[in-house]
Amino acid sequence: MADTKRFPMVAAMTLFTEDLVAAKAFYALLLEDDPIHEDEASCVYKVGQTMLNLLRTEAVPELIDPLEMAQPSVRAVYTLPVEDVDAEVTRLQAAGITLVNGPMDRPWGIRTASVRDPSGHVWELAA
Repeated sequence: MADTKRFPMVAAMTLFTEDLVAAKAFYALLLEDDPIHEDEASCVYKVGQTMLNLLRTEAVPELIDPLEMAQPSVRAVYTLPVEDVDAEVTRLQAAGITLVNGPMDRPWGIRTASVRDPSGHVWELAA
């Protein structure tokens, strides 16, 4: 079992984006909030206690050197807990966000729906 006392939370997640303007617009709709910080290379939102940093791909090499950035693909799903998946889906669709899948009842007992940001990052809404 992981030592949650050592790592009690995820402090920040950085998602790489080719189009910071489009990503910012998507997350403003998804999170219904304004960024807590932004500059020409990044835009940061607060999700609970976690900072969600959207970083322009041109700024990525400085962050991950000597590694190379991978080409966009789906390699992870990030989950946001919500009270009512169907209500969130209605809100997001009214705002112009397209669903990837759902709403659906999963065999493990939760209801989910997924959306994808302009850079391909998949977010699951779960109740």
